[in-house]
Amino acid sequence: MDLTFTPEEKRFRAQVREWLHANVPREPRPLDTHAACAYDVAWQRKQYDGGWAGVSWPVEYGGRGLSLIEQLIWHEEYARADAPTVGNLFVGLNHGGPTLMVRGTEAQKSFHLPRILTGEAIWCQGFSEPGAGSDLAGIQTRGVIDGHHLVVNGSKIWTSYAHHAHFQELLVRTDSTGESRHSGLTWVICDMKLPGVSVRPIRNMAGDLDFCQVFYDDVRIPLSNVVGEVGEGWSVAMSTLGFERGTSVIAYQIEMSRAIEHLIELARRAELPDGTGPAIEDAEIAARLAQLRAEISGMRAMTYAEISRGLSRPVPGPEGAMVSLYHGELQKRLRSVAIDILGDDALAWVHGGLAWTYLTAFRHTIAGGTAEIRRNIIGERVLHLPKGR
Repeated sequence: MDLTFTPEEKRFRAQVREWLHANVPREPRPLDTHAACAYDVAWQRKQYDGGWAGVSWPVEYGGRGLSLIEQLIWHEEYARADAPTVGNLFVGLNHGGPTLMVRGTEAQKSFHLPRILTGEAIWCQGFSEPGAGSDLAGIQTRGVIDGHHLVVNGSKIWTSYAHHAHFQELLVRTDSTGESRHSGLTWVICDMKLPGVSVRPIRNMAGDLDFCQVFYDDVRIPLSNVVGEVGEGWSVAMSTLGFERGTSVIAYQIEMSRAIEHLIELARRAELPDGTGPAIEDAEIAARLAQLRAEISGMRAMTYAEISRGLSRPVPGPEGAMVSLYHGELQKRLRSVAIDILGDDALAWVHGGLAWTYLTAFRHTIAGGTAEIRRNIIGERVLHLPKGR
């Protein structure tokens, strides 16, 4: 791995830090789902107008055209500045847009990428189905070619932000005659306002309404919206998941570096349940905090290695599954320690509070492929172990 910062990159870091210090919103992200969407879009537009959206995206599509290292620097400083999560814009910015960059047509890129960067277009992902979650090859939502359109019928589930989305990265089955379940899939851009698309929000265990189920009833999608070729959807989807499991978690894991330091400060102030002193003086809690800090530092090194590999290839490789798996497990352990430090006080239900963040942490070991799926990817594609049965 070769990832040392040049004087130019250090100056870039100073510029990023200065702009974020002056522009990060002081008001917290709203808890209401519609207000949060408007907040996300306004903040993204402010970044775009300031010249800071899409640091590593091509200039011709509204980005800065800089390297992945500058993108990493942006994410690091973004987390240090306590800037808001991208929220509703996550799919478009972190894997929908990048997928179009490497697999889309020029017309698709020219139309969609600038709109993603400005926040004008919100995207969602239509991969998982009620009968096919992590088993992506098992999807049954059908797409039948009729003239210049795909006619789509079926449903998708766990579709984050679908009730706000303008477009969807949709994976459908266009052929069932192939020998492999991975063949006959097609990745297509679905306009969420097309006739026949309906969305039903799902309340998750943390009380949020970000998840949705999406239904398709004879939805006619132009064939010009197909990314790649008809029947090449598995290959395109692997590009999407490469981004989702690789570089898209950079911001989250850097945020954890900040979170562990906040937690250590909390342990210095919070009293032990028996009132004998601060929580940091409990040997077990101190050891768990030290272990978490070390593991988060280790994950930072893994992320740097992933960025270094990314400098020589357009799509993240299977090693990204290691980063996303480690990140998901760390998120749960981090929130669990916080619950133990605060004791009963942590159980007071406040949307956006500690109990809420503990419950939401579980999604990181499910979304984008379960922890078990990621372990299989690591075993088969990184370690080259025999395929599991």
